[in-house]
Amino acid sequence: MKLNKMLKLTGLVGAFTLAVGCAGPAEQKADEPVAKAAPTEVEVGAAPAVESQPATSMSSYEVNAGDHLWGISGKSSVYGNPYKWPLIYKANSDKIQDADLIHPGQILDIETNPSDADSSAAISHAKSRGSWSIGVTEASDKAYLAQ
Repeated sequence: MKLNKMLKLTGLVGAFTLAVGCAGPAEQKADEPVAKAAPTEVEVGAAPAVESQPATSMSSYEVNAGDHLWGISGKSSVYGNPYKWPLIYKANSDKIQDADLIHPGQILDIETNPSDADSSAAISHAKSRGSWSIGVTEASDKAYLAQ
């Protein structure tokens, strides 16, 4: 009985992952081979510490074919929590027009030490975002970015 429930849950998670917005193939000529690089994380420096807050540091992540913000933020090397994907979206709002559509080869900034308030706001947005469409910046996403 438990196995049956686990299989159903796995199928739902897989369907959701696909629906959240997988990165499609970059523009490519027919005679070019597809190169799939391993995820890349590079430390790019740290901002000066504010007295009452820990230092903000950033790393970067190169998007691979099939990646999506939900999956990237769920990686243990990023946030270990897929509901924190809005943190990546907000940190890269100049590079990402639609949170449901990222592209292979994009280099995304990852805040490595988000505040508890920022993490809570991201999780709240992810859980209450509402309906979405690929290629459209939803009103709820615009409101989140304006916070």
